[in-house]
Amino acid sequence: MGNRVRLTNDTLNSYGYRVLTDGVDITQYERNPILLYMHNRGKAIGLIKDIKKENGEITGELAFDEATELSTQCKKQWDFGSLRMVSIGFEVIETSEAAELIVPGQRYATVTKARLIEVSLVDIGANNDAIRLHKDGQLITLSEGGDCPLPRLNHKPTNNQPQMDIKTLALTLGLPETADEAAVNAKLAELKTANDDVENIRRENEQLKLSQVTAAVDAAIAAKKIPAEKKQHFLDLGKKVGIETLNATLDSIAPAQKLSATLQTEPTSDDAPKAGPWELRMAEIRENLKKQ
Repeated sequence: MGNRVRLTNDTLNSYGYRVLTDGVDITQYERNPILLYMHNRGKAIGLIKDIKKENGEITGELAFDEATELSTQCKKQWDFGSLRMVSIGFEVIETSEAAELIVPGQRYATVTKARLIEVSLVDIGANNDAIRLHKDGQLITLSEGGDCPLPRLNHKPTNNQPQMDIKTLALTLGLPETADEAAVNAKLAELKTANDDVENIRRENEQLKLSQVTAAVDAAIAAKKIPAEKKQHFLDLGKKVGIETLNATLDSIAPAQKLSATLQTEPTSDDAPKAGPWELRMAEIRENLKKQ
C-alpha cells in the first residue's frame, strides 16, 4: 500500500474534540520530522516526508530508515497492511467554545491553534495511547471518559460564578452583599486572628489551672496528707474536678502522724479509764522513748 497517510483533519475524533487544520503550525516539526513507534521517543523508526497541509487535512509520506530491526519490521508490517495507522502529538495553544466551531457529538472545546510535535506509527489509532496531546509543556494522554486538558462544553465558567461565591461568603461573614474580595479576605483574617487569640487564652487558662492543681498536690504531699506515690492520681483528679473541689478533698485529709507522736499522746481527762496491761505497756514504751 502507499506510504502517504493522513495525519489529521478537521473531523471529530473518537475522543470528542476537533483540531482545526488551519490552526496547526507544522514548521517546527518540518525541521525534525521524526517518525516514532507508539509515541516512544527511544524508538525512532524513520521520517515523515513531503508534509502537506491542504484541503482541511495534513498528510505525509512515511519513510522507514530500516536502521534497526524494529524499523525493518514496521516497514514490512506497513507494506503488508497489518500496521496502517498513525497518531500525532499536538501542543495545544488555543481553544474555543464558539458555537460555529462545534459539531454534533463534540464534548470538548475545539483546538483552534496547535503545534505539531511528533508523529507515531501505532497499532490501533483509537486506543487510549494512540492520540496524545501536549499542553502547557506536559504530555497528556487522552482516553475515553478520562481526563482531558481541554475545557468540556458542558462546563462553561463565567465571571459571575466567583462573584456569587464571594457574595454568599460575605453574607455568611456578616458583611454586606456588595463586599468585594478584599473586604472578605480582611474579615477572614480578622476572624482568624480572633480565633488564634481565643486559642492562646484557652491554653494559658489550662496552664494556670494545671499550675494551681500541681501546687495544691505538692503542698498536700509536704503536709503528709498524701504519699508522694499518689501525686499523679491527685493531679489527674484535680484536672478532672477543678481546683476548688480538689482543695476541699485535700482539706478533709488529716496529716499522717508519726508513731512516736501517737505513743506520746496521754489522756487529759481526770476521769480517764484506768490503765490496763496494754496501756501500762504503752506507758513503759513512752518512758523509754523519752530517755533516748
